[in-house]
Amino acid sequence: MGMLSAVRMRVPALLIGVLVAGAAGCAVEERPVPAQCDATLDAVFAAWARAGFSGAVAVSTGGRFDCLAGYGVADDTTGARNSADTVFSLGSVSKVLTATAILQLAEAGRLSLDDRVGELVPAVTGPAAEATVRHLLLHTSGIDGSIGADDEPLDRAGAIAAINRLEPAFPPGTDDAYSNAGYTLLAIIIDTVSGKSYRDYTLQHVLTLPGGVAGGFWHGRPAAAGPVAAGYLDDGEPGRSNDFAGPYWTTEGNGSLAMTTEELATWTYALFKGGPAGLAGEPGHAVGEGRSHTLGGWMAFDASVYGLPIVAAAGGGGDVGHDTAVVWIPGRDRVIALSSNRAVLTAEELLAATLPALVAGDPLPVPTASSGGGDPAALAGRYRLDTGGSFQVTVADGRARIAANGADAVGVLFPPRGRFTAADLRRHEERVLGMLAGGTREGREEREAVADRFGPVTAVTGGGTVVADGEMRTYVTMTTRDGPQLGWYAVDEHSTIEGAELPTVPPALTLAPVGADRYRPDDPAGTGPLVTLDFDGGRVTVTGAAGTATAQRPG
Repeated sequence: MGMLSAVRMRVPALLIGVLVAGAAGCAVEERPVPAQCDATLDAVFAAWARAGFSGAVAVSTGGRFDCLAGYGVADDTTGARNSADTVFSLGSVSKVLTATAILQLAEAGRLSLDDRVGELVPAVTGPAAEATVRHLLLHTSGIDGSIGADDEPLDRAGAIAAINRLEPAFPPGTDDAYSNAGYTLLAIIIDTVSGKSYRDYTLQHVLTLPGGVAGGFWHGRPAAAGPVAAGYLDDGEPGRSNDFAGPYWTTEGNGSLAMTTEELATWTYALFKGGPAGLAGEPGHAVGEGRSHTLGGWMAFDASVYGLPIVAAAGGGGDVGHDTAVVWIPGRDRVIALSSNRAVLTAEELLAATLPALVAGDPLPVPTASSGGGDPAALAGRYRLDTGGSFQVTVADGRARIAANGADAVGVLFPPRGRFTAADLRRHEERVLGMLAGGTREGREEREAVADRFGPVTAVTGGGTVVADGEMRTYVTMTTRDGPQLGWYAVDEHSTIEGAELPTVPPALTLAPVGADRYRPDDPAGTGPLVTLDFDGGRVTVTGAAGTATAQRPG
């Protein structure tokens, strides 16, 4: 994400029977494609598209599609529209396909889930060598840190060398920490024990279904077939395209695949219905709140969360501008796959708003429309808090957007919501600042990378923490030779960087009028901050969980 920086249980037979070319007995039909989406579903998703969703949707029940549709513009340059044929980056959803390959190889006797990495790949000599395949699958290996930015050229030997240098966050099996590097190591294991390259094995044994090949790779070959959506970032600028020349080992295994939503839904149904789901979807390591990592690379949710057990995977954000989410609801024999190419309303946000109804079998909700009113143009300007921070209101295309500058302004405009508390945000900021102060090797390397680009870093100042895309992000300002650089970092409880963007723009909200001079965040998915903004002449009063604060516009 934009960073500078011995099997005791039998693996299900479907993993070597269904997900290979020519598999017999598969319950999946050969890609039934209806002429259009079910009218009721289409009306709902079209309403979400008017609220900002841009992407594609695939919903199937019993292996037959209820909806295959695209919404919004796939590429602003050409004007092409999103459709059921549009290809999106899978991001971290790629991990479930990597895990599937590992389970296939275990079933074939080529490895054991309890084999140590160093036994399978002798070139791995660092702390990672002591982790087992099972630890890698469940994110309990302790492998900590990044092996490079997504588009950094890195070959297989370079990836192994980078992994050997990583410091462990904890002894294998004693804790959990989400690890992209761990899944890169799984790709290296596949590359080592399968007798084929990682990409060839994935194409021949994981992506190939009876009805054809489901997807391909985001960068390089074999590429996913079909028109590719351009991605757009938080500030509306284009994301990175899929023309990176490689080598691709920074993302192999953890985020290198691409598909249409139809292909992703079809593949998921084949995985769970071609035979007993077994280890692929069953809870393997509990992480709290009814959630567990599975050996198949999924997150399992027990019935306490949504009323029925489900498994899900999601990935996105970063420099591409795509977001993808897929859910299997076994109790309803249903798959939902969503992809988006704009940050206004992402696939994960749309899923969060509609998943409870999809699980329960209830009518899907539609976004709440703005009540109108007000004069957005009259709001433009900078509003200063007595505590030093400020809000900057800009207006474009008749819509007001407010950005927060400074920790005090961020705290007022972005109070925590959902499972994150104010104490969680404070601890996250402490971890980020400690990491950048040199508390971890990765933090020292990150600071050096900033210095290489912008000159020596003489100070790092916290700028507040927000919750975005399901993660905490702490904003910091680094004072450098070339001037102050604003960025944000997302870290886990071990201070490992999970995402970052530097330079970046201040956190901001688009506003929707709810009265003549009253506004709330334009948040149709209901996942953002709960605040109300009252404008009165040259003042704005922000009211929310953090209390009430008033800022004044000079003059």
